[in-house]
Amino acid sequence: MLQVNVLNQFYGGSHILRDVSFEVPHGKLTTLLGRNGVGKSTLLKCLMGVVPTRSGSVSWDGKALEKKAPYERVSAGLAYVPQGREIFPRLTVEENLLIGAASRGKPAGVPDRIYELFPVLRTMRQRRGGDLSGGQQQQLAIGRALMSEPQLLILDEPTEGIQPSIIQDIGRALRLLVDEFGMTVLLVEQYYEFARHLADHYVVMSRGEVVAKGAGATMEQDGVRELIAV
Repeated sequence: MLQVNVLNQFYGGSHILRDVSFEVPHGKLTTLLGRNGVGKSTLLKCLMGVVPTRSGSVSWDGKALEKKAPYERVSAGLAYVPQGREIFPRLTVEENLLIGAASRGKPAGVPDRIYELFPVLRTMRQRRGGDLSGGQQQQLAIGRALMSEPQLLILDEPTEGIQPSIIQDIGRALRLLVDEFGMTVLLVEQYYEFARHLADHYVVMSRGEVVAKGAGATMEQDGVRELIAV
């Protein structure tokens, strides 16, 4: 499992992450919720090594990650879909996907599993990434992350600005990855209903701290909706 222990991070004099501790169990989907500005995206960047941590520890499968570079974390089995997708707009869909496999050397091609999860990518594989809709770009970003054959998939608000039909497609794909392929998923999300529908476990952050966590099935009883309400 992914274990985060008393993680702290500062931006200048601002204490952004405050003794953050939680676990993401193997083969489960854990949602991380919270209002804007509570430190969720910063936390994910710390998990991937994009932003260094001031103190605390991060481990995956019992192996310490906090001193490893981002590419070493990818080699260890982590993959990250950032907020805003960050695809390569001038490259084709297929080229974007193949770049995602860089940690595995030169791939023979895009596995059928990626196209089965997101059929639109097969249809548009020769189209430039920048010509896709926002929802299609999000599917491309997830597909690119999956090309590294990760054990842990980390996503930062994949439903942001996406039409409802594609949100449903993404939800089905994530649930399939967990239930059928045994993947572990950490999903940062503000769309409460989407998170509640998918979550095996949940974590809630407020002002840089973890303020609640529990089973996805008890989110309503635990008052999670009220905790993240604006």
